[in-house]
Amino acid sequence: MTSGAVNAISPLGVLPPPGPGCIHLPLNVTPQDLARHAVGLANARGGTVLVGADLVDAAVPAERDAGELHPLMVTHAIFELSGGRLTVNVQHHRLPGGVRVLAVFVPQAPYVLAAPDGAVIAWDGAHLVPVTPAEAEPVADQDYTAVVPPDASLADLDPAEVARLRGLGRQGGAAGLPDLDFLRELGLIVPSGGALRPTLAAIMLAGTPAALRAHVPQAEVCFYHHATSDVEFQFREDLLRPIPALLTRLAELIQARNRFTPVQVGLFRIEVWDQDEAVYREALLNALTHRDYTLRDAVHVHHYPDRLEIMNPGGLPGGITPGNILRHQPKRRNPLLAEVLSRLGLVERAGVGVDKMYGLMLRHGKEPPEYTTYADAVTLTLHSPGFDAEFVRFVARKQEDMQTLSLDMLIVLSVLAREGEATRSLLARALQLPEDRTPRLLRGMEEHGLIARSGVGRGIAYTLSAEVRRALGREGPTATAQGYVEPAGQQTLAPLSPSSSEINATVPRPMDAPRSGPAPVQTAGRQGAPGVAATPPGRRPGRPADRSGPSGAEIRAVALALAREQGRVRNADLRQTCGLTTQQAWRALRALVQSGLLRKLGTGTRDAAYELV
Repeated sequence: MTSGAVNAISPLGVLPPPGPGCIHLPLNVTPQDLARHAVGLANARGGTVLVGADLVDAAVPAERDAGELHPLMVTHAIFELSGGRLTVNVQHHRLPGGVRVLAVFVPQAPYVLAAPDGAVIAWDGAHLVPVTPAEAEPVADQDYTAVVPPDASLADLDPAEVARLRGLGRQGGAAGLPDLDFLRELGLIVPSGGALRPTLAAIMLAGTPAALRAHVPQAEVCFYHHATSDVEFQFREDLLRPIPALLTRLAELIQARNRFTPVQVGLFRIEVWDQDEAVYREALLNALTHRDYTLRDAVHVHHYPDRLEIMNPGGLPGGITPGNILRHQPKRRNPLLAEVLSRLGLVERAGVGVDKMYGLMLRHGKEPPEYTTYADAVTLTLHSPGFDAEFVRFVARKQEDMQTLSLDMLIVLSVLAREGEATRSLLARALQLPEDRTPRLLRGMEEHGLIARSGVGRGIAYTLSAEVRRALGREGPTATAQGYVEPAGQQTLAPLSPSSSEINATVPRPMDAPRSGPAPVQTAGRQGAPGVAATPPGRRPGRPADRSGPSGAEIRAVALALAREQGRVRNADLRQTCGLTTQQAWRALRALVQSGLLRKLGTGTRDAAYELV
C-alpha cells in the first residue's frame, strides 16, 4: 500500500495528487463509474478514491459538496455493483475551506475482480487499463487476510483480545514479548505508510467491535438452536467477535444443550457426548480458518437434537472433494490466518484437522463427519443420533493393550460393524483410497485378528473376525447389540445387513449407512445369497427384538422402484411404503444420492423429490 493511499488527506487538509494510490473523481460521478474506479484500484494495489475533489479549488464556492452523499449508500452501491466481492470503507472529510469530500478507502483485492460492465481493469496511476491474463495470475494468489486496510491503525486492536491471544495454545518465546513485538512476531502488524498497521488477520483475531464492523463484517457467525429436526429454530444469536472470543461463546452455546452418556470400561468411565467438544471445536476452527472472506456471507451453525451443521461460505479449496478430503494435500485459503492459529497451537500446521475429527467420532462409535459441497459453500454435518457402546469399549481396551488402532483400521472396523460385511471396493471408497492400495492394510488387519475374509476374486468379502464379534457382543445369528445407545426420544429402525451382491448394487459409503447403530453380522450369503442376520441393534437395552422391519437393501430397492414407477420418489412415499420415520427415509434416500443412483430435486424433507439418474 502506498503512503498516498494511507494518508489520503493530510492533517493540514491538503489532498494528495492523483497517482497510483489515489483517484480524484467529480461530485457528479455515477455509481457505476465510481464502482469501476474502485474495482480498478482494488485490482492494482488498493488506495483511496476521493469524490468531490473537483470542488476544492473551484473559484466560486459550490452550493453542494460530497456531504450529501451518505457513506453507507456508497459502500452498498460499490458492494452490489462489484457482484458482492468488494467491500470498502467510506468516510467524510471536511477541508479547511469548509468543503467536504468523500474518501473511499479501497483494499487490494486478493484476486482479480470484474467491473460492473464485466470488464477486467486496473488503475495504472492515470487511467483504467485492461488487465491481461498474465497480469492477473499473481494477484489471484494473494492472501486476503494479509491485506492491510488503508485506514486501519493500532487503535483497531483490543488490548484485552491481544492478551487473550497470549493465553491460547502453545506458550512459545513470542508470548513473553511486549504487545507490539508479540504481534509483529506473529506477522499480524506490519509497517505501512510510515507506521505499524494491523492486517485483516489481526483484526479477525483481536479487533475491536468497531474495527470488525468496518473492515470484516463478513467474519460473523450466526448460531441457531433447533428443538426438533425441523427447519424452524427456537433460538438465534449473531456473533461478530474476534475468533478466540467466537470459539468461547460458541462452545458455551453448544455445551448448554449438549448431553453425554457414560460408558464403563473396566475401572474407567468414558463420557460420550452427543457433540464431542474436541470435534466441534476442530470443525469450527476449520470453518473460520479456511472460509472465503471475500464473500459477504457469514458462517451459519445449526444445532439440532441429532446433528450439528456448520455452513461455510466458499467451497472446498481447488481439487479437494468430500471423496478425497482425507487424502488430499492440505490447501490453505488464508495462509497468514492459518499460520498464526497454528503458531498459537489452535490448528494443526500439517492440516490434520479432518483426520482428528474422523478418528474421534469413530472411536466413539459414531459415523464420520459428512461434507456436502456447493459451488460457493460447503456444509459439514456432525451426526449424533446414537453410538455403539460396545465399539467404544472395544477400542478403549485395544488402547489399554497398547494396540493402537490407526484411523484406517477404525474406518474399516466401523464400516463392517454397521454393514456386517463389505467388498474391497466398498472399503476402498470408505478409506478414500484406490482399490489397489487397500490389500496391504486388509492383510495386516487379518493377521492381527481384526477382520476375516471369504470368497475369491471379485467375490471376496470381509467381515469382523470371530474374536471382534465376541468383543462386540455379536457372537451368533440371534445375538443382539445391546451396546447401542440412543438419546431419549429418538428410536430408529436398524436395517438388516445387506448381502454382498446388494452392497455391490448400491455401493454405499460409510456415512451412508443408517444411523441406528452397528448392523448385525451375516452367517451365510456368499456371492449374493441372502444371509441370516442378527436382531436389529437400533434399540435400547431391554427392548424386545422386532425382526419384521425391512432390511437396508430392501428399503433402497423400494425407493428405486418407486422412483422408476412414479418418475419421482419423496420422503413421505418411502415412509408410508416401508413404515419408516422421516429421518430413516431421509437417510436411505441420501445413501442412494451419494451412490449416484438418485438425483435430489428441491430442499428439505418435505419439498425434496428424488429421481433416477
